[in-house]
Amino acid sequence: MEEDRLIEIFKWLHQHPELGMEERQTTEYIRRILTENSVRLLETGLETGLIAELGTGKAPTVALRADMDALPVQEATGLPYASVNPGVMHACGHDFHSACMLGAALLLKEREDTLPGTVKVIFQPSEEVNRGSALMVSTGLLDDVQLFLSGHTYPWYPAGFLGIRPGPVMAAADRFIVRIKGKGCHAAHPENGDDPIPALVAVITAFQTIISRSTDPFDSAVVSITRVEAGNTWNVIPESAEMEGTLRAMTKTVRDGIHRRMEQMAADTAKAYGCEAVVEFERGPDPVVNDAGICERAADTARQLGMRAEVNPPTMIAEDFSEYLRLAPGAMFRVGTGGSYDNHHPSFTADPSALFPAARFFATLAIQELDHLRDSNQM
Repeated sequence: MEEDRLIEIFKWLHQHPELGMEERQTTEYIRRILTENSVRLLETGLETGLIAELGTGKAPTVALRADMDALPVQEATGLPYASVNPGVMHACGHDFHSACMLGAALLLKEREDTLPGTVKVIFQPSEEVNRGSALMVSTGLLDDVQLFLSGHTYPWYPAGFLGIRPGPVMAAADRFIVRIKGKGCHAAHPENGDDPIPALVAVITAFQTIISRSTDPFDSAVVSITRVEAGNTWNVIPESAEMEGTLRAMTKTVRDGIHRRMEQMAADTAKAYGCEAVVEFERGPDPVVNDAGICERAADTARQLGMRAEVNPPTMIAEDFSEYLRLAPGAMFRVGTGGSYDNHHPSFTADPSALFPAARFFATLAIQELDHLRDSNQM
């Protein structure tokens, strides 16, 4: 696998971004490269996404995962290989992820006859809307995987750096909607109604105390209200009001406890204003929790390859990689890609020089984890 060829692949992917569940061109491009290099492809039955397989086809089995979808963002990087699709951009580095794991697959192909087991390489659709990982798991093709590995671009580290942290690294992320039902009336006679607006304001104020007064200070969590809506004219007290936001937490216990607290606070506060409250939750991904043993071995592998490994801070951003961790332990690492803008920004860029070292790292780590699993099974 030549570095220049890998950079070409990355640039093509960056130039042709597709939104979640629409990654048809991306899927076919990756399929063609894998097929040209005689890499086995498993039949997923899905419209987009791929699973490649290398090695013996028998245990032990590890998996490398990349996501493929882009964002509805108009690119402003000025790159010569900028997006040719208006309003769609790889602003989160999924082009880098796909090229990296494709590179790892081709490096593993070069050593396929000596692999001590099986490596499955997942090219997943629709991470940004938290659908793709569940679809890939639903195929049943990953049931035999004993360990999952993945990476994510990180612009605040330069190329050649890896962020490796054991334990919780990315948060659970849930959407919530609070609907307050009151009694509408003319604004000139508020005594004839039950105004849902002050009730909603009181609930908002109450929610601000959940983290500071209902959560252990040593537990990381956040509640953010991002939309408030009520009424449609100046002289009518509306019948209802609602707000929307997100809850983030690093553990299931904290997440579930905040759910209960929000429901109780909303109901009790609204009642005090003569109104009723309903709280609806849309559960997102679970927290991503990295296996400590994998992280320790990964840090050693990175250093052996001349990379620099650091313990990165956790983040309240969510990732549906956690869906794979329901099947088996694993780890997600932050891959330094340089740049001056954060993920999801229209000027986000990833340094192509980081590609080959990252691909080599994941290919090497996959082999070492196969060896570790084989040795552990023989004990």
